[in-house]
Order: sequence, then structure tokens, then C-alpha cells
Amino acid sequence: MSERTPRNSNDAGLGLGAGAVAGVVAYAVGYVVTYLWQSSGVRDQLETFNAVLDLFGGDPIPTWKAVGWLFYNAHGVPFTVPSLGEGQTTRSLVADGEASMLLYLVPVVALVLAGFVLARYANATDLAAGAQRGAMVVAGYVVLAVAGLFVFEYAAGGSAIHPTYALGVLLAGVVFPAVFGALGGALGAVTST
Repeated sequence: MSERTPRNSNDAGLGLGAGAVAGVVAYAVGYVVTYLWQSSGVRDQLETFNAVLDLFGGDPIPTWKAVGWLFYNAHGVPFTVPSLGEGQTTRSLVADGEASMLLYLVPVVALVLAGFVLARYANATDLAAGAQRGAMVVAGYVVLAVAGLFVFEYAAGGSAIHPTYALGVLLAGVVFPAVFGALGGALGAVTST
């Protein structure tokens, strides 16, 4: 199979720019889907905890932040929680079975679709070229994945609840978008004839 000349093949920056936009969109869509699907259940689970926080003068945990923890859990990234006597411990509601295992599919589907669109946009017909184009979603996804580590942080009494930093950057920011974006790009290339 011969590869058609990709749009803007002489401008790698434009290809990277399209990848960054696709990565940002994939991250945003993944979070929004997670929020729409899980926010009412998360709100219910936080109700008692937030009532206790309010009783002691603390700020309640916003639902949108707790949904962010689930979104990172869907990438295989646990979040830290304060623990009596142990400092911090980590939790993953998805891995622990306290949230739907189908959440693992949310970032996967968003990234595969983004990679697919990038390969089609580039007119890639070769498997390797499609995978390379699809993997460019990392450029935008990693930026929001790193920002989300801090945006979804909830600080209280000298400790904080947040997605685990190192795994957040590595898994959510790099591995997931590189692997699933490339997979989507490869699918986009081999199905374009």
C-alpha cells in the first residue's frame, strides 16, 4: 500500500498542532462524559462526608473535583487520601470495584477516536504513518493531564486529595494517549481506501 501525501506534510508543526488540538478535545470529552455519567452518584457519596466537613468548618469537596479523581482512575491512576497515622494512602474507586469498570473505556474510546481523526486528516494510508499521526494526541493530552493533577486537588488541613502526580503524568499524560492515539491512527489509516 502506498501512502498518500498527508496534508501539510512539509509542516510538522501543523501536524503537531492538530495533534495538540485533538488531544485537548479528547481529554475534555473524556472528562465531560465521566462527569455526565458519574456526577450524581459521586454527589450522593460525598453528601455525608461533606456534611462532616461542614460541621468542622471545612469546605465541601466539589463534585467536579471528585469526578476528576474518577477520570484519572479510568487511566489507571489512583488518587491520594489522608490516612490516620500513615500520612497518605492511595485509592482507585474503579480498581476497587466502587465505580463502574466501564469507566476504563472512556479515555480509551476518546483517544482512539482522536487518533483515528488525526490519521484521516493527514490522509495516512500506511499503518506506521497512521499510528505516528494518531500518537500526536500526546501533545495536547499531556498538558491537560498535568494541569488536571492540580485542578482536581482538594486541600484540607495541611493534606490534600489529588491524583498521584508521577502516575498522572506518566499514565494519563503519556502512555494512554500514545498507545490509544496510535491505535486509533493505525485504524484510521488501514480503513481509508
